[in-house]
Amino acid sequence: MVFDPSPDGTSAPYKARVASVGRYLPPTQLTTDDLMASTRHNTKIDLQRYTGVRERRVLDGDGDSHLLAANAARDALEHSDLEPGDLEAIVGCSITRSRGSDGRTWGLEPPLGKVVAQQLGASRAISFDVGNACAGMLTGLFVLANWVRTGVIKRGMAVSGENIFPLARNATGHVRNLLSREVASLTVGDAGAAMIVEQAPDDSQDILFGLTTVAKHSRLCVAHVDHDDPGARMFTKPVALHNAAMKNMPVVYQQVLETLGVPLEEVHHVIPHQTSKAAIKTGIRKITEHLGQSLHSHAVMTVDRYGNTASTSHTVAFVDELDGEHVSAGERVAMLALASGLVVGAMVFTADDALVASRSSQATKTTSGSDPHSSGNGNINLTGKRDINLTGNIDEALVGSHANNN
Repeated sequence: MVFDPSPDGTSAPYKARVASVGRYLPPTQLTTDDLMASTRHNTKIDLQRYTGVRERRVLDGDGDSHLLAANAARDALEHSDLEPGDLEAIVGCSITRSRGSDGRTWGLEPPLGKVVAQQLGASRAISFDVGNACAGMLTGLFVLANWVRTGVIKRGMAVSGENIFPLARNATGHVRNLLSREVASLTVGDAGAAMIVEQAPDDSQDILFGLTTVAKHSRLCVAHVDHDDPGARMFTKPVALHNAAMKNMPVVYQQVLETLGVPLEEVHHVIPHQTSKAAIKTGIRKITEHLGQSLHSHAVMTVDRYGNTASTSHTVAFVDELDGEHVSAGERVAMLALASGLVVGAMVFTADDALVASRSSQATKTTSGSDPHSSGNGNINLTGKRDINLTGNIDEALVGSHANNN
């Protein structure tokens, strides 16, 4: 999916910008050592060494996908000069749809976007959901940015709440060794993310997207309800998935940069989907070799602290960059999509003065680890059983921890 000119060859009348970003990270931190100590079988897997994941955030006590998404949406609004009533569209982009104080029930209706709109009080906003695995946020932003560029709306929000750790909880009962098809499930963590796009001045740099699906690889990562476990289990063929991604991602990224007219060296912040450290390093190497260019700086990696947070991972990492004051106005950001389907692609935009200032040390900030609805005791019961009723299937690509070790 790319932005095309109108039938008469003219460009869209408006441009789009990223106005604000927000995230929510649950307060409970779970280390990889503690997770692996809870496995039923003696796996002898050094997961941290293979994946680079040291810890992840996990919902504990009351909480669900909607809470994660709504808190991230509030964070995005609080780091802007906007009110909920200014939003004309809210798109839910989560893979997970957990609902209720006990997190046991999953459902597709009402849409997550609708729930977030109601909780924010965004009464003017059209709301609906899109699903595109780990590329969900970038897909929702593509839809919104296109609406902004064509004048359908002036601003909208893409939001996601990934309560995906139950995949890891279930995997601890089944993984026996590094070749298990559920090893990738052990890398996931919970998070919420939100991004607002709006109409930009005529002299601004537009947002560019390039997303494509290589459908023949769709069965390399699937998930389904399991009657013996509380929720879903995910199964990947990580080596095949990784190889397919490495073959297709450089080609798509090249097309995006050529359309933008920007060489790789002029992209200041490259944010890959956060799968594992080894997979990210290999992916960046494949891209630079294909283009014959080098990165302006190192790729952004947060997988060591947060794990793979599915569709929220790019936003979670970008907020780290902004809050750490590593981003200057005028710098380009590229978010690289990688998801089951197999979906590959990129979103490229320029961080302007207002966006950088919105999360500077002088700006009003929320505490991304504080949740008034959560027990927040810093502990989680890894052996507890929770019954989850899924009303829809999950299909998500999380590149396996040993994808680069074969």
